[in-house]
Amino acid sequence: MDTDGTRDARETPATPVPHPTAPRDAPAAPRPTTPLEGAGVPPMPPGLPPAPLVPPGAPPKPDTSPFLTWLRTPRPQAAPGIWRFGHRPRPQQEPEQIPTRQLLSGALIAFLVGWLVWSLLWNGYFGTWWALPLDLFTPDSWRQNDRVGNAILWYSYYALIALAILLVVGRLGRWGEVWRRFGPRTWGATAPEAAPPPAPDQDPAEWPQLRQAGAYEAAERLAAEAKAGLMRDVDHARLSRAWQGVRTGRHSLATFTGAVLKDGAAACPHPSGARDLPARHARHDLLTGQVRLGTTADDPRNPYHYRGAGLALGPDLLGTSLLAVGPAGSGKTGALVRPLAESLCLQALAGRASVVVVGAAGAGLGPAESYDVVVRIGHSDSVYDLDLYGGTTDPDEAAAILAEALVGDLADPHPGSDSRRSTTVLAQLLGPFRAVHGRFPSVPELRQLLDGAPGPLAALRQALTDAGHASLLRELDARERQLAHPGDVGSVLADRIALLDRPAFAAFFDTSGQSRPFSLRALDHPVRVRIDLPQRGHADASRILARLVLAQFTASVTVREDRSLFACLLLDDASGVVTPEAVRGIQRLRSANAGIVLTLRTLDDVPRPLRGPLLGATGCRMALSGLTPWDGQDFAEVWGKEWIEARDVTDRQIIAETPAGKAVHMLRRVITGQAPTARAVTVRQVERERWSASELAHGVPPGHAVLSLTTVRGEHAPPLLVDLRG
Repeated sequence: MDTDGTRDARETPATPVPHPTAPRDAPAAPRPTTPLEGAGVPPMPPGLPPAPLVPPGAPPKPDTSPFLTWLRTPRPQAAPGIWRFGHRPRPQQEPEQIPTRQLLSGALIAFLVGWLVWSLLWNGYFGTWWALPLDLFTPDSWRQNDRVGNAILWYSYYALIALAILLVVGRLGRWGEVWRRFGPRTWGATAPEAAPPPAPDQDPAEWPQLRQAGAYEAAERLAAEAKAGLMRDVDHARLSRAWQGVRTGRHSLATFTGAVLKDGAAACPHPSGARDLPARHARHDLLTGQVRLGTTADDPRNPYHYRGAGLALGPDLLGTSLLAVGPAGSGKTGALVRPLAESLCLQALAGRASVVVVGAAGAGLGPAESYDVVVRIGHSDSVYDLDLYGGTTDPDEAAAILAEALVGDLADPHPGSDSRRSTTVLAQLLGPFRAVHGRFPSVPELRQLLDGAPGPLAALRQALTDAGHASLLRELDARERQLAHPGDVGSVLADRIALLDRPAFAAFFDTSGQSRPFSLRALDHPVRVRIDLPQRGHADASRILARLVLAQFTASVTVREDRSLFACLLLDDASGVVTPEAVRGIQRLRSANAGIVLTLRTLDDVPRPLRGPLLGATGCRMALSGLTPWDGQDFAEVWGKEWIEARDVTDRQIIAETPAGKAVHMLRRVITGQAPTARAVTVRQVERERWSASELAHGVPPGHAVLSLTTVRGEHAPPLLVDLRG
């Protein structure tokens, strides 16, 4: 933790936060109650960490523990995307750099000039006028005193004159710059200076905010556990979140204080009881909510204050959504999605976020132990199921979500598309079916209704007649009339729902209450969810399910009552998922404290009319190495142009007119091998693309990406060349 991370590998953090150890035979703690059980989420497995292996009477560890060092490390305010942990701000503009040869030669010449002046002065070439100040400002008795005093006076005067000469020639020769550039501190890597301990009222380890509110005993308990090494970064973030609930009035001070005095750093636990992830593969700073992705390259195209700084993302940037485009193997999953998933899972354990990660089975999105709910569609051993209708009881809302999933990629991106017609068709069937059965139809039942099978439709009509639902009978009559018309969209819906009516999915999407379906309406709670899509052999079904999850996410998070919890959907490989309604949904997420991360192999996976709106709806855009020129053109257009200073250098040959000049030019040509020239420099302001399509396609090194950022507050960062490997 004593570096800013520029020399730390992704897999090996510099100083990981220590985790308390526990004896193998320690009894398991009782499972806490979970608010997720009332939101349609099955109970979380027990697993509170046992008591740390520390004797009751053991003295506390010194204040220099890794956790306290991490907690007290400065995190200055910085531009969007800069890793703030231990960051040292740089000037906005690059200082003028004097060439080394010119700097050293100027310093040497200044020294020789100073030595020459001193020699002439010492040898009396300037007469005795330089001793006039001594005669004017000292009494005669000082100079007529004994020989020892007189010598001391004159040699002191000589030293004063020599010091004045050194100051003048040192300033002219830039000796200070020489010392800073070539001094001893540049001879080798030196350890960073230790920060002075903060004052007690400003030390975060002492919990001053609790003391100011009168919770002295709770503050003392937490401070003691922090110094004893019993607290970790997740505990600190979770307790800070709980204290924020006290400040806003959602919890009482007495309840918070009682929990802290009882459980210490383990108070206010996550519903799963976990206090950390099984393993970490990226560098996280839960105090700022950032995860480090790499290092901003030291490239002239990057602003000077960004060069060499760590690049990190947090909820303030993900709240504007992120789109990453790059070919397979460019690092979308390993260098972007997995670190973000890991960071959001840690923030969920701290009660700050809820996360849904969607990707292919075996894509490397983190172990199952890092999640509360793992939905493995198509696998018989999956514990959880996916709610096909998003947990809603409104037939119209369920029809709109399901229609978006089934025909979203087939719809015309202009108004009047088949998406609205599909919503109407589904609503004509879902409403009557729910009124009769008290639930929505399963996949086989919905397929039969959309196909217009006479048996199921007749049974549904008879049930509606017996129950006296005249208005719903009219809906069913309209559906039967449309079945006879050519071009009925019901046949398209039936073909699409048939992709989910396969033996591999027979145990999924159950609506009878026999399974454990997960609903995205549970995002009101800090839940960690991973959904594995069956892309092998079921590519079309996977795209339907991905669109279904995206539609349910945008519909759920925008109607949450408590929006203090950040919600994020990470969609690995969003090919065929982007639809007009999805783009409109992304635009509404920023005000709902939510965001989406989408990855694409190429923008060709998005319909041409939607590429511009998609790039405009996402505030953060990433172009990875290996991008195609036509994809680069879309990024170049959305990033726009900027005014830069162009320098045109022209060399003009000098023609000598005199015999002596010609001889000198001939001698110079023999020595240098070049004709004498005069250089002319023209400076002008021109408007150029920040990154051209050709540069994005051919100028981004492997393992790098070009990333532009926008915060939820509207702050912008220009396209930055980032090294994702460091």
